Amino acid sequence: MDLDTFPALDLDGLRHGFSTRSSGLPDQLESELMATFKAAGFPMVDAVHAEQIHGHAVQAVYTPCGIPVPGVDALATSVSRMPLVVRVADCGPVCFYDPVERVIALAHSGRRGTEGNIVGETIACLQSTYNSRPGNLIVQLGPCIRPPHYEVDFAVEIGRQARACGVRRYHDCGICTASRLDRYYSYRAEKGKTGRMWAVLMLEDTP
Repeated sequence: MDLDTFPALDLDGLRHGFSTRSSGLPDQLESELMATFKAAGFPMVDAVHAEQIHGHAVQAVYTPCGIPVPGVDALATSVSRMPLVVRVADCGPVCFYDPVERVIALAHSGRRGTEGNIVGETIACLQSTYNSRPGNLIVQLGPCIRPPHYEVDFAVEIGRQARACGVRRYHDCGICTASRLDRYYSYRAEKGKTGRMWAVLMLEDTP
């Protein structure tokens, strides 16, 4: 298992990673994910996960709660050294970073979440909670399923939603999970019998 990173998020004060397919046994996947991210410098004991119900609710979080945050598909925080986590296997992991206000958010945006405009809801949460301005945000979409492997191009819609909110620095890695089964899991291509990738985003301490 490797960790992908994205140039737009390779910034001082920010740490991120997107896990790739494991060559290990399925029942060892979660422990391997924890170990891989821990080795990359993430304090995973303090990680906060979203429950992920394929909705568009967003929650600002300030402390680890021991269980996935109920009823939400996106998380936001201003707390350093507290990793945010979403799990995907075709849905889009969307990272948000405001370098001015020093806040982050991470969303799980699949077909239904995108239909509910979870990107817009996440940006609204950052605005109302942390006074973020959309024009200051850096937004990154990671690997997700895309046509012709899926009939709905929600990756394009995610970008449209971000720009409609005023985001100027939007980045899409352009990778289709179903096209790269050597490297990624795909729920659709593997007919539901598959693992999950983790997208993890964290603020680093600043001097």
